[in-house]
Amino acid sequence: MSRKASWIAVALATALAACSSVPYAQRMAQRQAAYAAAAGASVRSFHYFDFYSWEPLGDSQLAVYTRPNRAWLLDVGVCPNLEYANAIGLSSFGGEVSVNFDKVFTGRGFPPCFISKIRPVDMARLKLEQLAQRKIDAESREQAPAPAAH
Repeated sequence: MSRKASWIAVALATALAACSSVPYAQRMAQRQAAYAAAAGASVRSFHYFDFYSWEPLGDSQLAVYTRPNRAWLLDVGVCPNLEYANAIGLSSFGGEVSVNFDKVFTGRGFPPCFISKIRPVDMARLKLEQLAQRKIDAESREQAPAPAAH
């Protein structure tokens, strides 16, 4: 690769990183706020028979879906690789995931992350929170004066 091509590649990568970092941070903060608003009181454990999906909410929090309409907000302290993991694992005992006992696994070479708090997510409220975040304030433009006829 020529020197000029290298500089162009570095400049392009820097520009893309600068453009994408602020919106990603805003989106992450909005997702965290929506889940926090929809989360109920802390519980000691939840039944874990089936794993539907999951969503990272930063490096210390994630949402785990056990069904399409059933989610749990888990706090795990600082968990390396949580935001970047392609898949996670959860430990459980007898089909039960418990606070201060079970862990989130984010991949080989990364330490497991102990679950410090579990909160059920009210899915109807989560959807309302997400809709409210998508709402925009629309204002009509002022009418431009009509061009004078000559």
